[in-house]
Amino acid sequence: MDKFWLERTELLIKKEGIDILSNATVLVVGLGGVGSFAAEFLARAGIGKMTIVDGDTVDITNINRQLPALHSTVGKHKVEVVAERLMDINPQLELIKINEFLNPERMAEVLDGGKFDYILDCIDSITPKVSLIIAAKRRKIKIVSSMGAGGKSDPSKVLVRDIHKTAECHLAKQVRKRLKKEKIDKGIRCVFSSEIQDEDSLKMTDGTNFKRSFYGTISFIPAIFGLYAAAEVINHLVKKSDAEL
Repeated sequence: MDKFWLERTELLIKKEGIDILSNATVLVVGLGGVGSFAAEFLARAGIGKMTIVDGDTVDITNINRQLPALHSTVGKHKVEVVAERLMDINPQLELIKINEFLNPERMAEVLDGGKFDYILDCIDSITPKVSLIIAAKRRKIKIVSSMGAGGKSDPSKVLVRDIHKTAECHLAKQVRKRLKKEKIDKGIRCVFSSEIQDEDSLKMTDGTNFKRSFYGTISFIPAIFGLYAAAEVINHLVKKSDAEL
């Protein structure tokens, strides 16, 4: 019989923690530089049920920062590449794949059908991001939302705080503005960087998939955002969250 693969984890969080994580159901929306790493960290911690969502395929420009992006996977669907990896980590994982960019109506449908303990918002476009946060908030489902990892290079400035405490992040500013119109100004845990964004790294786009611009990125910053998001979920589930910060 194979050695119990979560032996080291159990030493830290005990059998009770292992049982909690194995019975938890988590939704990860967006499998780019943040979400792909977050999903992997969740799987390696022993999360038992996961739904992953992304409608994108791997692009050559993803290789600098995204876990599923390799020269051999260019053109493949991110959901499929990530799913294969997650199932290789934990063959007992109950995994649902949704290969699409969720519109607001589908977000409601997915959230109503999932009984999720936690949602990880790893979307990098404002409109769908805000729609997901609102949908989660209205259903009283806990959510951690990743803000902008672009234009940043100092890992020591990455923090997890309530959305009203975010700073030096253009994406967070826009999200706060839109949420305020919905009478939501706090109660959303966010991963963000307090580092001032490098404006010289900004590039405009044609607006495909809700994106009008993007900042330059380095390999480790999106990954640490994903790490913090996964840690927030795992620590909350096993009752080690520092939610009062």
